[in-house]
Amino acid sequence: MFAIPGKQAVTITPKAASQIRKLMERDGSEGLRIGVKKGGCAGMEYTMDYVAEADPNDEAVEQDGARVLIAPMAQMFLFGTQIDYETSLLESGFKFINPNVEDACGCGESIKFKDVEELSAERQA
Repeated sequence: MFAIPGKQAVTITPKAASQIRKLMERDGSEGLRIGVKKGGCAGMEYTMDYVAEADPNDEAVEQDGARVLIAPMAQMFLFGTQIDYETSLLESGFKFINPNVEDACGCGESIKFKDVEELSAERQA
């Protein structure tokens, strides 16, 4: 929907691709669907679900056997995002490095995106 020819909607680091692939194989899923929903202290939250079937309107990004499906309503907000997977002494999980985020809460679970008109203007530039 918001694609730029020759450019993937999101990029996946090798660590994230490895983790996505492992979980896809374990669960027998078609891919990892990412999206956004209202919630959290900053206004929006990321959603992530392994799905058995891709929606025809999803934007699919494949890398090293990993498949990420971007829900249609989230494509504008996630375009240009890098998905990484970090492991530390206390926790491990996916991390989104998203150029469309204007602000985030201290807990790291909630984000605020740039204005929709601003995002549209950036895509057309």
